[in-house]
This record gives sequence, structure tokens and C-alpha cells, in this order.
Amino acid sequence: MRIAIVNDMRAASEALRRVVEGLPGHEVAWMAVNGVEAVAKAKQDRPDLILMDLLMPHLDGAEATRQIMAVAPCAILVVTATVSGNMPLVYEAMGHGALDAVDTPSLGSAGEMSGGQPLAEKIGIVAKLVGSSAAAVKQTSPKAALPRLLVLGASTGGPKALCDLLLPLPHDWNVATVVVQHVDVTFAAGLATWLADRTGKPVRVASPGNVPKAGEVLIAGTNDHLVLTPARTLDYRPEPRQIFFRPSVDVFFESVAASWPQPGTAVVLTGMGRDGASGLLALRHKGWHTIAQDEATSIVWSMPKAAIEAGAVSEVLAIDRIPAAIIGQFMPR
Repeated sequence: MRIAIVNDMRAASEALRRVVEGLPGHEVAWMAVNGVEAVAKAKQDRPDLILMDLLMPHLDGAEATRQIMAVAPCAILVVTATVSGNMPLVYEAMGHGALDAVDTPSLGSAGEMSGGQPLAEKIGIVAKLVGSSAAAVKQTSPKAALPRLLVLGASTGGPKALCDLLLPLPHDWNVATVVVQHVDVTFAAGLATWLADRTGKPVRVASPGNVPKAGEVLIAGTNDHLVLTPARTLDYRPEPRQIFFRPSVDVFFESVAASWPQPGTAVVLTGMGRDGASGLLALRHKGWHTIAQDEATSIVWSMPKAAIEAGAVSEVLAIDRIPAAIIGQFMPR
């Protein structure tokens, strides 16, 4: 891959250059010292991957990511001195289309390298995702295929809870919604129609190959498990076969945690059993805002309770308060 480096610190740029040039099949396309220069160079010469610093003069890495993905979309990997110390900007950059984040490697006083291996591994992952062409990244431009994502899991009592949750949500916003409700395949299409009629939202059953789209609600529609693939499309898988609840909230949430590049909001609603707890925890570990329905408004409180006990929940809310919390996450005042 042709890899660009954006960093205002000379030592950091040199460390990044050494990592890139030490990887077979990769080369440095160009280097920039701030976001303004990076945007201009990306428009003139789009690389396969950009290693983007966050804290730079004139234009920070999050805003540079937004501008590049609008005019010359390509794979962007945030590389910053401390990912954990810059999480708000990291999430902002990922919200604009950056794929991942990693700490910047460093050079010692004698020129020795430290911290290069995590970056090399991230570059290897990106290479598998996009190959040596930016074409795949063009398809994932935030405007076209990367809305914010809301994922919902429900079981017993779920249809009514889903209706109460979806009805107050905006019609025209940059949020895609995917629902996993424990329901037999014979009832899935009817549930989608019922929800669409009562909420006024475009609700339909998810088909293999569908991409989550802003303003649309997709519902798992078979007795197999709905999953989000690394290509960010939806598919159905029979495995794991031993899971009793089908489609499984855990299987879907865990696939989202592995494949969706930016944090969103996830909700576990009323339901029997423990499905959703481990998947919600995986999403919370990736920076997602996670919500569980409270006991008083749940028909059966087993699923939300299990998620709370697993430490997977950011907040516990009555069903009539969940829509406002979701809107607040995606459309902060």
C-alpha cells in the first residue's frame, strides 16, 4: 500500500516512516505536517492509507479526517501519542470515517524504536480490508455508507417496547437502526409491517448484503443469526448452533463490536434469558453508549438485568425515557 503520514512532530514522523518502510509491500506516499496540508495533498494524490495524528496546529486530525473523507475518501488510521488520553477526538475522527486508532511509536535517544509492532499490526489489518486500492474505501464514505448506528435487542414484550422506542425518534437523521427481536421467521415480516404502520418509520426485514442506511430500521428476519460482516454488510449465519435464542442479540452485537468502525448506541429491552449481556459488554468496551430498560417498564426483566449484572450498561431507563437518551447521544444539544 501507499501510505501517507500526517504529523507535526519530526521524531514521530520519522518513527512512522521507519515502521512503514520496514513492512514488505508498503511505501510512504507523502508526508504532511498538519491537517490543512494533509487535505490538500490527499486531494492531489490519494494514498491507500493515511496515518493521521490528532493534535496538530491549524487543523486537528479529526477535522482533517472529515474533510478528506468528503473530498478524497481513503482509509485513515488515527496514530496519536496517547489514544486513551485523547478519546473524545479519537471518537470524533472515527465518527468521520477513521477505521481505528493506535499509539504513536517512539524513537529513543540512540535512535532505537519502541511501540512499532502495534502500528504494524494495525496496518496489516487495514491492508486486508482495503487491499492495495482505495476503491473499497470510497464505498464507505460517511455520506454514503457510514451513518451513526443504533442497535436494539429485545425478546418477551419486545414488539410494544420497540414501538414505544422508535415512535419518538426523528425521521430525518444520520442514524441507521438494526433490531434483533426473538421472533420466528414466520412472524418477522409481519412485525416489520406492524412497526412501520405504528411508528411511521421505514421498517423492513434485513436481507443478506444490506448496508445499514440513515433513517432506516432493519429487523433480523430468519431463524439464523444476523451478523454485521467486516465489509459492513448484513448477513445470516447458522452458527453458533447451540444458542437457544435465535436470532441472537449477543451474536449480532458482538459482530457489530468487531466490524463497525465508530461507536454508537446499543439498547437491551425487555426479554427472557441472558441474551444480549455479553454483546452489550463488547460494545461498551468499544466506546458505545449502552442502555438497559428498567424493571418497572419491562414485561420480563431478565435480559436487561443480566446486562446490568455483567457491567455492560451505561444507564438504566424507563422505556419512555430511552428515546430522549438516544437522541441526546446522536444529536447533543
